[in-house]
Amino acid sequence: MRAGRRWYRGDCHVHSLRSQGADQTPAQLVAAARAAGLDFIAVTEHNTAAAYDEWRALAGDDLLVIPGQEVVTGTGHWLALGLAPGQEVEWRYGVRDDTVHRHLAEVRRSGGLCVAAHPHAPYPSGTFMYPYEGFDAVEVWNGQWTSDLPWNADNEAALAEWGRTLAHDVHRGSWRPAIGNSDAHLEGQLGTPHTVALAAEPSTPALLTALRTGRTWIAAATTIDVSFEAHTVVSTTPAGIGERLETSGEPVVVRLEVHGVPSGTVTFHTERGTTHREPLPADGGPGVVEWRTSAAESPFVRAEIRHPNGHMAALTNPIILR
Repeated sequence: MRAGRRWYRGDCHVHSLRSQGADQTPAQLVAAARAAGLDFIAVTEHNTAAAYDEWRALAGDDLLVIPGQEVVTGTGHWLALGLAPGQEVEWRYGVRDDTVHRHLAEVRRSGGLCVAAHPHAPYPSGTFMYPYEGFDAVEVWNGQWTSDLPWNADNEAALAEWGRTLAHDVHRGSWRPAIGNSDAHLEGQLGTPHTVALAAEPSTPALLTALRTGRTWIAAATTIDVSFEAHTVVSTTPAGIGERLETSGEPVVVRLEVHGVPSGTVTFHTERGTTHREPLPADGGPGVVEWRTSAAESPFVRAEIRHPNGHMAALTNPIILR
């Protein structure tokens, strides 16, 4: 793996046959991750982290395996990423027990990351009933699992909910980034979607920092590439995804470049909702979209890229405008 500061692709919600409903071995999943061109995956077996040693033996310089757990409670699931060796998270509770924040704090004290998983999953206990307070990120895009489609109504609902709270959270100075993962249970699901993170190096602490700070965007496939930046009209020094741009009241130029989404559509989103829409080239070649805004109009801007059928191809976390 080429190390150093760059964008790394990874899937932070992966199950082997140790999880209910999954049929792939760790060796099969690690091979699939390498074949897909992923740089990292997180092991998130249901309510256990005991299998991590088996996964770790399969990792190498070309693939980082992050220890984790999917905490399957009675009223919602969440991901604990970056667990310490031997650490497992308690799961026998529900929203009425008022104990989830104690378990979140334990994970965060050990340097881990807490992610609200598939908030609108349409099955018992899958719908997320806890407040987002105390969680580091929200999984707005969850993969196929038992569906034939990589983008579903429950993902649309999760994205809309996260988008509605973003303006309020940015105004308060503490917003929760969005991430996307496959929740792979079956063959062929790994990496659809996955999260692309800008990190100083391919290590667990560096990648968790990128996820926590929102230096990330989500892709449906490794064939899709996105660059998203903003600068003021008086300075060409840009801010990227998850960063803050000091505007000094000047107009802002937002620039998005997309590869690999033939005949797709780009939309920009601010606290006023969808504010700009533009098509991409039919051949899937580089498409560049520029748009002007200001910090007075909105404290952030984010991007979505959709296929012609309306399914999501990629989406970004916001650039913060101050």
